[in-house]
Amino acid sequence: MGQTINPAGKEIIKVSTDWCGRELSLEVNRVGFRSSASVLVSYGDTVVLGTAQVGQPLQGFDYFPLSIDYEEKFYAAGKVSGSRFIKREGKPSDDAVLIGRLIDRPIRPLWPKGYRNEVQVVATVLSMDPDFRPDMVAMVAASSALMLTGTPFDGPIAGLRVGINASGDYQAFMSASELNDSKLDLVVAGTVDGKIMMVEAGANEATEAEVSGALDFASEAIKPAAKLQQELVKKVDVAEQEYELTLPDEFIQAAVDKWVEGKLGASLRKAYPERNDLVSDLKRKMHEQLADQIEGYDELKTKYDEAFQMALHKDVRKGIVEDGIRPDGRKLTEIRPLSSEVGLLPRAHGSSLFTRGVTQGLNIVTLAPLSYVQLVDTMEKDEERRYIHHYNAPGYTVGEIKRLGSPGRREIGHGYLAERALMPVLPSEAEFPYMIRSVTEIMSQNGSTSQAAVCSSCLALMDAGVPLKAPVSGIAMGLMVDGDKTYILSDIADAEDFAGDMDFKVAGTSKGITALQMDMKVHGLAPATLKKALAQAKEGRAFILEHMLKTLAGPRKELSPYAPRVESITINPDKIREVIGKGGETIQKITAETGTEIDIKDDGTVMIASPDKAKIDAAKQWIASLTEEPEVGKIYVDKPVVSVLDFGAFVQILPGKDGLVHVSEISEERTEKPSDKLKEGDKVTVKLVAIDDRGRLQLSMKAAKRELEGKK
Repeated sequence: MGQTINPAGKEIIKVSTDWCGRELSLEVNRVGFRSSASVLVSYGDTVVLGTAQVGQPLQGFDYFPLSIDYEEKFYAAGKVSGSRFIKREGKPSDDAVLIGRLIDRPIRPLWPKGYRNEVQVVATVLSMDPDFRPDMVAMVAASSALMLTGTPFDGPIAGLRVGINASGDYQAFMSASELNDSKLDLVVAGTVDGKIMMVEAGANEATEAEVSGALDFASEAIKPAAKLQQELVKKVDVAEQEYELTLPDEFIQAAVDKWVEGKLGASLRKAYPERNDLVSDLKRKMHEQLADQIEGYDELKTKYDEAFQMALHKDVRKGIVEDGIRPDGRKLTEIRPLSSEVGLLPRAHGSSLFTRGVTQGLNIVTLAPLSYVQLVDTMEKDEERRYIHHYNAPGYTVGEIKRLGSPGRREIGHGYLAERALMPVLPSEAEFPYMIRSVTEIMSQNGSTSQAAVCSSCLALMDAGVPLKAPVSGIAMGLMVDGDKTYILSDIADAEDFAGDMDFKVAGTSKGITALQMDMKVHGLAPATLKKALAQAKEGRAFILEHMLKTLAGPRKELSPYAPRVESITINPDKIREVIGKGGETIQKITAETGTEIDIKDDGTVMIASPDKAKIDAAKQWIASLTEEPEVGKIYVDKPVVSVLDFGAFVQILPGKDGLVHVSEISEERTEKPSDKLKEGDKVTVKLVAIDDRGRLQLSMKAAKRELEGKK
């Protein structure tokens, strides 16, 4: 290796530590000289560049303009894109979007309220060790870069992906195959003192105890990676950035607090949507009255809106902490009113409408042959995706006008969470040879739409006749922290989500958890608090599942008449080429003449799809005739004579398989010449009596006749 030239004349600084059995190193001043901060992170053969760029404060913004992106590079895995037309990386894959969100969620809460400087973080995978996923190394790279900017980022954070190995022990940095076999795939992000900032998991009905144990394991195991970042900051001697916070106007907040005094609390504790209407009416009255009293009010109206919202948040927290009553009058563990129905869309293969309070999800399931599976080609993956869940939430669902377009990060994330929740209970391809697309169209939002998507999707899948191993329900939990006390809320609505300190979504069956996602708004929680939330969520899930099963007790026995019928047969893999034919000629002829769709797997599994059972049977018979092997003792009926010779006749019992009927085996009567009894084109019934050591078939018309007459 040559010597790296540093134009800035800065020393290359590197720190390293052992992390879960491998060396983790952080290096600065080797690359990225023009960025606000850049860190090269290495772990095994994985190398990720984390860069952070800090801009000026953006005027007029009422939120922190932070963007965090995860960049996949095919070259990092030694791959070229499998697309025939596109070889350059372009639009991020869904996986890249999801990992970007995964890194964003624990970082975003660790900034002071009112910080408005534009910040962009990019984690670029330059080299990928195939032994483990690079996403957690990318999280360390993003956090490290931010730590070196001198901004008021209250990090560091680190993340860990944890599974359960074959011995039943928790293990980090498992391979893809090990994670597939693991009962749990859990990502935990936390701080240097072990406080948890974010959790996301997919699981195969893992128990609350198993998840809790993984949280304990991860919260300890992330500490070395977080401490190493602190060591790097000391070595670099980072200068703190000067900044100003855009905070609410104290005069405006005081004016609003005074105006709402005596108008909140019990008077607003009504069920949704009545509460929303009361809040809107109260805000309208406030604007009308204050506009008459304050000069230039119209120019400050947005700030008064923000102050009014802050007063509402304080009131929500006060009601829960002091009275144990939620904004809509519910107790802390109480679930909103539930209703659901199935089969409401006549042409859909499966459909359901699930309503919880004002939150409502319509789900539609479509079945297709396996030839319709989605091909996934990313830096990490080259596989087929058989089950897909898509989530849509247009502006009208929250009473707003929004331009329609491609799904955003939130829509992709919510769809993926619901997809993970149902994946463990789907039947195998052999049991149910279909590609399955589930689409949740959110009709109305008031909190926990991702879990409404889980519930509605489960009902629609059962309505479609998908033989789920077990039904799945989901719930969103909330948390209020007041000093040393915590208040856990079941089935949170928007008002509690906005005013609360945690959003914790849990989905699963009666046996265990299949998916979960947790985001913090405070600076971390101890694992013990999350364990309490898991236990309370289990009770809520059971209540919701009981309601769902009253609507539909299980998967329907019959598919929709509009769904394609798919049946499978298994052939010898060596016979695949005979079914396909030269240049695909044979299989094209079969599909054209039978009106079916046919998909052949490398293992010899043949999927045949058509709405018409008779057409499927015709295709099956055709394929069987092309691939069937001769079977000694079997009788072959009405098979053609292909040639007649002096010593016997050749009969074709299968395509390309001819056998000899010796002159002595044509009839019980003595036959002088085969041509006296047979001619080419005749249809005869024969029995395969033997296959000699050279593979020649010996047939008998006499033996076939005897056996058939004996059965009469």
